[in-house]
Amino acid sequence: MSLAQWRADSAHIAALAAPLILTQFAQVALSTTDIVMMGLLGPLDLAAGGLALAVFNVFRTTGVGLVTPTGNLVAAAGASDAQADAEIRDLVRASFVLATMAGLAFWCLMLGGGTLLRWLGQDEAVVARTADYLFAAAPGMLPLLWFHALRNFTVGMRRPGPLLAITLASVALNAVLNVVLTFGAFGMPGLGLVGIAWSTTLVNFLSFAIFLLLVRRDPMLARFLSMRLWRVSRGALTRTWKMGLPVAATYSSEAGFFAVVSLLVGAVGTAALAAHTVVNQAVYIVFMISVGLSHASSICISKVWARNEIAAARRFGYTGLGMGAACMAVIGLAYLALPQAVLGLFLHSAGESDAAVAAIAGQLLVIAAVLQVFDCGQNIGVGILRGAGETGSAFFITLIGYWGIGLPAAWLLGGYFQFGAPGIWAGLTIGLMATAGQLLMRFHRLIGARLARDAATAPVPAR
Repeated sequence: MSLAQWRADSAHIAALAAPLILTQFAQVALSTTDIVMMGLLGPLDLAAGGLALAVFNVFRTTGVGLVTPTGNLVAAAGASDAQADAEIRDLVRASFVLATMAGLAFWCLMLGGGTLLRWLGQDEAVVARTADYLFAAAPGMLPLLWFHALRNFTVGMRRPGPLLAITLASVALNAVLNVVLTFGAFGMPGLGLVGIAWSTTLVNFLSFAIFLLLVRRDPMLARFLSMRLWRVSRGALTRTWKMGLPVAATYSSEAGFFAVVSLLVGAVGTAALAAHTVVNQAVYIVFMISVGLSHASSICISKVWARNEIAAARRFGYTGLGMGAACMAVIGLAYLALPQAVLGLFLHSAGESDAAVAAIAGQLLVIAAVLQVFDCGQNIGVGILRGAGETGSAFFITLIGYWGIGLPAAWLLGGYFQFGAPGIWAGLTIGLMATAGQLLMRFHRLIGARLARDAATAPVPAR
């Protein structure tokens, strides 16, 4: 690939990824604000809130994965004509149906989260507060998944513009509600950790309502948006489900893996769990770059794959991976050079328990500088395979990488050899490394097989 071609492909991916990354940063600012507030409440609330977020993220990422392929299906729908318009409208309905079903199911499951955590042997004081948080956060799951269904539709149409403004406004609102509901203001009593959960739930409802209103006012998008969900066709529902289910399984496999890692760290102690929560959030913030590049690369590949331009799909895939690796390397160096600046965002007081948290967090941040490179690679790997229409293999690869390699390594290093939280994170890194490598190999083989098949079936030129 020539330098000029690389620049063109990079610009193409960046043009779509930039608003997505900014939106992702704004969205992660919601949970970052929440964790900063948890840190102000103390190590116990920070540990309980971190555990609650780990459980919540399992359901959130599963639901988001279920509706994520909507963007690919919409992008591949073809030229704008009556048939394509009807197809896109039906796909949007199907996405909302799946989001609603998943949101209701996860709402019910979150209500029983405390019982499950007690059964898994977590500290009772931590579990009690975690259960209260999940109870208040559960109603927000529905509007959150509706928001993502709408978001993937607009991304597939290459018109994600309103997302950033909405999300920035929601960050500001969340910060205000956090202060009011957590510590009390305007004559209202402070609710503590539960106030943070209620704040997030209210923001999720308002964000979806505003986004829906803005999309309805966009002439290009409004004609595809029909909320008559009962009119969804079985074909659109089946297509969205078949493509979304393995993506949801892949996302839930990753989120479940991280949740189990949180449980392993929680077994080490409250200070270790609080440190894990802080560094995991720092990694999660940076991970938003990977998410934006993954979606952008995936959409670009879907466009050219539908036109059988396989060489272009290969270029977009490797370009997206290269851009992600470069970003993670630069940020990793910043972790190593400025650890106090990173951790100081979340850790505020100077008590003995907070000093223990800071010491463990410093060790984890060093590992995170390496971990996030492979975390980015596996996320973009899932996206580029999805762009090529392949989702099932990604799920099985993550099962092997996360659960077959990463989890045993985390247990051995953290528990058996008693390296504590740093050992668990080293095992986590090994799992992500294995997953990223397998996904890249699968993409390479998929592209090679498709190019070989096209070459074999190409007509022989006449002499």
